[in-house]
Amino acid sequence: MSDLSAVPVAGQARDLHAFIAGLPKAELHVHHVGSASPRIVSELAARHFDSKVPTDPEALVDYFSFTDFAHFIDVYLSVVDLIRTPEDVRLLTYEVARDLARQQVRYAELTITPFSSTRRGIDERAFMDAIEDARKAAEAEFGTVLRWCFDIPGEAGLDAAEETARLATEDAVRPEGLVSFGLGGPEIGVPRPQFKPYFDRAIAAGLHSVPHAGETTGPETVWDALNDLRAERIGHGTSSARDPELLTHLAEHGIALEVCPTSNIATRAVRTLDEHPIKEFTRAGILVTINSDDPPMFGTDLNNEYAVAARLLDLDERGVAELAKNAVTASFLDPAGKARINAEIDTYTSAWLAP
Repeated sequence: MSDLSAVPVAGQARDLHAFIAGLPKAELHVHHVGSASPRIVSELAARHFDSKVPTDPEALVDYFSFTDFAHFIDVYLSVVDLIRTPEDVRLLTYEVARDLARQQVRYAELTITPFSSTRRGIDERAFMDAIEDARKAAEAEFGTVLRWCFDIPGEAGLDAAEETARLATEDAVRPEGLVSFGLGGPEIGVPRPQFKPYFDRAIAAGLHSVPHAGETTGPETVWDALNDLRAERIGHGTSSARDPELLTHLAEHGIALEVCPTSNIATRAVRTLDEHPIKEFTRAGILVTINSDDPPMFGTDLNNEYAVAARLLDLDERGVAELAKNAVTASFLDPAGKARINAEIDTYTSAWLAP
């Protein structure tokens, strides 16, 4: 909840992990289906017995061990196939919000791929009603504000792009909580420029541009996202560190990177955490935000990602608090909402560090 109930009493042991656990946060790069906890995945698998996804939560640990990015996509899509009814959609969305709230996430922009559900036969209006009902219930019950990013599954091609753009811009279907338009899936063999017309339509309809780029390909993909898709934030952007001119451009234009350290290791986008380019990003003056991507699939959560970032960047509590504020700054929340969460972060940090 957003009542600062997690503020510790003065003199509580200054353990950084405990500080992170209670710190109010925003998350900008977290996937809808990819956030399904083992409990929810196993429950959905039990509902749909023809799936190859294990029904035992413990067996999911091995199932979610990825050999490379392509293997991750295969596994991810097998979980997507468990979402077959509006009731499945509502359950998943509500439970993801519950897990975010447990981590003191006050605001999240959840990436949703509606094409994956509508092509499986879920009525588009029923789908929108399910996510909106869950969003409103979560805000009322947990105090966590959810907003949506509709993303194109790049591997599904231009038909998927057309359908996603239609669902994102058609007034009769577009959900109230939608704020942005993205592009996910594999990057290799899926060039960004082909999606320009669809991003143009989304931007004209008032949506923000937040494509994935430079996760498993080079910095040229990030340039394409900036030049052709008019990206306002970049999902991952890991390879940007290989192009000094790109780093300068990102910093000078205030284009934030949605950094997901554990995800980058799990999908082999980066070999080891110590080789992660987050240090280069911060040294270049880029607005870095910390995110969890597909947390249960990668055996992580947002709190752990902050702990990883704190170690890599050698941050104390104040440094971590500033990192949390980066996500608020880069979010598409209204100014009053941003001010409210930043005030919570300041109040929490001051109370934690009080003598």
